Amino acid sequence: MITPSEFAADTSTRRIRLDVAYDGTDFSGWARQPGLRTVCGVLEEQLGTVLRHPVTLTVAGRTDAGVHARAQVCHLDVDPAWLDQRSFDGRPEALVRRLARLLPPDIAVMHARWAPADFDARFSALRRHYEYRLTTAPWGPEPTRARDTAAWTRTADLDAVREASSRLLGLHDFAAFCRRREGATTIRELQRFDWRAEPDPRGPDAPGAAEVWTASVSADAFCWSMVRSLVGAVMAVGEGRRGQEWITGLLDERQRSSAVPVAPACGLSLVGVDYPADVDLAARNLTTREVRPGPDRGPGAGAECCGG
Repeated sequence: MITPSEFAADTSTRRIRLDVAYDGTDFSGWARQPGLRTVCGVLEEQLGTVLRHPVTLTVAGRTDAGVHARAQVCHLDVDPAWLDQRSFDGRPEALVRRLARLLPPDIAVMHARWAPADFDARFSALRRHYEYRLTTAPWGPEPTRARDTAAWTRTADLDAVREASSRLLGLHDFAAFCRRREGATTIRELQRFDWRAEPDPRGPDAPGAAEVWTASVSADAFCWSMVRSLVGAVMAVGEGRRGQEWITGLLDERQRSSAVPVAPACGLSLVGVDYPADVDLAARNLTTREVRPGPDRGPGAGAECCGG
């Protein structure tokens, strides 16, 4: 049994929460990897520059290469003395402007603030929210959205996609949709998986009129590659290549299914992370740590929460 003392914060440090957005196109995912450009690597480097000390980030969801985030959450522990510089005046909020001058245009820290000692960006999270955006246009996504919209070249029926998605809701073993990671559970509660269609802005009678489909997907946590596998599977049903019973049958699988296609990374974005009230943070940490392994720093680490 894990006890609170095993993960209590160092009393000489304070915890800062960062809210981050990034275009994942040119990143090799979140997790730091030698010789590769990653979101964590860029952020830790620039935070170390402004704080004049090396830092380590813990994140809500370690997104895969090419996956975006509009509302990523991470935390770091600092010695409060690091913020005694004149430009900070003890305020972590000042990190936003300082980092804006140093970070590349495809990543931004939107908010920085002190967090309670029991807050953990990963283990305190109640649920993560993703969106997957694709277009049925034969020419692909409009140029201004080409980096966050997947081109779907095969004809699909949206009603069939919606029915297939609804069959996956609830608490299940999603092993068929997850890349295997030794010791990691694949049992998840899929709380939302629905689709909305945006009509062609030029009107339904425009030449080559097409729609943009957006899936909203929420769960307590996601396995590595799970969201894109869910999308790929239900789209296979929508295209008529698979039946509705095939989707239901996948929930009986106990290992990754080679029959499940993985949707392109470019269409996926992390759009929200929910946390409990401050008084409930410690209890949530305990509950989550009982069922999920601790993170490591290697490639693919934290796969049980990344979802990409």
